[in-house]
Amino acid sequence: MTAHVVIIGGGFAGVSAARALKNAPVRVTLIDRRVYNTFQPLLYQVATGGLNPGDVTHFLRSLRVHQPNLDVVHEHLMEIDTDARTIRLLDGQELAYDYLLIATGVTTAYHGTPGAKENSFAVYSRSQAIAIRDTLFTRLEKAAAQPDRDRGLSVVVIGGGPTGVEMAGSLAELRDQGLAPAYPELQGGAFRITLVQRSEILKPFLPKLRKYATEQLRKRHVEVRLGAGVEEVCPDSVRLSDGTVLPADLTIWATGVAPHEEVREWSLPLDGGNRIRVGEDLQVVGLPGVFAAGDVAIAPQDFPQLAQPAIQGGEHVARQIRRLIDGQATQSFSYYDKGQLAIIGRRAAVGEVPGIANLPVLHYIGILQKVPFLRAIIPLTGFTAWSTWLFVHIASLLGPRNRLQVMVGLLARYGFRLHRTPVPIVGDVPAIRPAKAQRKKRADAAGAGAASAGAASADAASAGAAPADAPAAGTDAAATTDATGAAGAAES
Repeated sequence: MTAHVVIIGGGFAGVSAARALKNAPVRVTLIDRRVYNTFQPLLYQVATGGLNPGDVTHFLRSLRVHQPNLDVVHEHLMEIDTDARTIRLLDGQELAYDYLLIATGVTTAYHGTPGAKENSFAVYSRSQAIAIRDTLFTRLEKAAAQPDRDRGLSVVVIGGGPTGVEMAGSLAELRDQGLAPAYPELQGGAFRITLVQRSEILKPFLPKLRKYATEQLRKRHVEVRLGAGVEEVCPDSVRLSDGTVLPADLTIWATGVAPHEEVREWSLPLDGGNRIRVGEDLQVVGLPGVFAAGDVAIAPQDFPQLAQPAIQGGEHVARQIRRLIDGQATQSFSYYDKGQLAIIGRRAAVGEVPGIANLPVLHYIGILQKVPFLRAIIPLTGFTAWSTWLFVHIASLLGPRNRLQVMVGLLARYGFRLHRTPVPIVGDVPAIRPAKAQRKKRADAAGAGAASAGAASADAASAGAAPADAPAAGTDAAATTDATGAAGAAES
């Protein structure tokens, strides 16, 4: 009988595992609560009007076009029975599995900060990115309409990791991308962007790259506040641990992730942060045939919570399932670090790429690993890092349409001359129209006015008929009076 592989989660790990099983002698069922895969590294571009939501999402069922052994189910996992090797979905359906992969990813974590969840916008899903974009343009219009033109709009970005830095830089790009002529009502520096980070920004990067990124943000008039954490997020401000209160018309929370709450209900071994504990082969501790990969899993190697470990982890799980089917033992997951990149703005980015000894294929040659300068990380800045960032992100998208659309969108944002024209993808600003009560009041007033006008016309007609000439000889006076009255009524 053909083995059944069930994959929970259509993110980086889940999709890469499903695709890696394309030619395997298995039946694959991919389950996700959404019908699309989201390329999360570019969500901030959607939030700031650089890309359309559809540009960074890929329809999961389209994977079946080239993979007949794949089924896609739009559902939500409720329970896992590892003894019976079954799962139960939200609709009550039960599925039996031979091999199970949990790849549900993570969600935003607020670390217990008062007001953070209620008064800030996260940027971890497509709907959240759209909400930021719509709110941003709505509040820009509101700021342009207020009498105090110098007050403008204040945006606070909390978090100095790659997401926060790229969000702050993209907001600055939006502000400088023709918004000055588009919003002449906002005078001077009336669109203020503040990036808040307790320590240094881009901590995983080399010190000189962190310094470069800070300088580039400040060059773009982004206020970078370091050394103080966030004590509270209020509806119109952010209070820092040093007592500073930052005005905030829009607060974006770009720091911290954690597994979804339902992970605790699946009877799996978890660590203190509710991540699923797996062995070096990514098999869940104590549960043969059950794997976890991506951000939701914690392995002894403690991989970073980035896209590449998730993608490679999904591919590794697919290989281990093949080995188990063939009666072979599983192997440890060896992560190949391809480096990291972060963009600040047009022609400005930072990156770290592997040294010559750690390039693809070459990293298998042991003698090269013994030469220190060949293993050294190569830092990138400026145009070189920016070009590399563009290539890597466009190439990493799932479908050709997504790649083409993103390439066009980024060209419009960063291309020569185009970056100085107002071409952002505008948010859905609510239409201006009177409230229902106001419309009813106006209609009632118009009806009353029409009734008054009709009565006045009738009175005037009656007054005009009173002095009518006497009827001609031989004419019935009553008939003449009736005719006159009818004519007056017709005119009125």
